[in-house]
Amino acid sequence: MDDGRIVQLYWERDERAIPATSDKYGGYCTSIAMHILGNQEDAEECVNDTYFNAWNAMPPHRPGILAAFLGKITRNLSFNRYKHNTADRRGGGEMPAVLEELSDLVSGKDDVEQAFDQKELTQAIDGFLDHLSPKKRSIFIRRYWYTDSISEIAARHNMRDGAVSMTLNRLRLKLRSYLLERGFEL
Repeated sequence: MDDGRIVQLYWERDERAIPATSDKYGGYCTSIAMHILGNQEDAEECVNDTYFNAWNAMPPHRPGILAAFLGKITRNLSFNRYKHNTADRRGGGEMPAVLEELSDLVSGKDDVEQAFDQKELTQAIDGFLDHLSPKKRSIFIRRYWYTDSISEIAARHNMRDGAVSMTLNRLRLKLRSYLLERGFEL
C-alpha cells in the first residue's frame, strides 16, 4: 500500500492503518529501536508505541514523508526508553558508543540546550551535512541518527571497519571546527 493511502486511513480513523503501517515500516522502525536499545522486547514496545503516537498525531498532522515521520517518532521513543533504562544501569545497543563519540562536541557544558538555541544548532548541523559528499553524509547519518554499528556501516558502504571509524573521527573533527567557526561554544 502506498504512503498516501496509509496516511488517508489514519485520517479516516480506519484501524487498517496500523497493520498497513506495520507491514510496510515495521522492520524499519524495529531496526531504529534495536540500534538504540539493543533489546528486542523494548524495541517492540517502542514500535507499538510509534503506531499509537502516529494514530494520535494524524489528524491533524499529515506527514509528507511517512517513513521519516515514523522514524522520528520511533527514535524519540527509543531515546526516552534508553534514558529510562539507563537511569540506574547501563543498557545495551549502540547508544553508549555513539554518545561517547559525540562527547567531545558537547562536553564542558551544563546543558547543550542552555548553551545555545537548538534551532540554530540544528540549522548549523544541516548546513554541515549539506556540504558533505553523499557517502560521508550517509556514514554520519547512519551512525548518529540511526545508531548503526561501525560494522553495519562498513558493510553498507563496502568499506573496512577501520576506514569507517577514521571517516567518522574526521567528520566529528570537521563538525567541531564548523560549529566553532559559527560561534557555538563546545
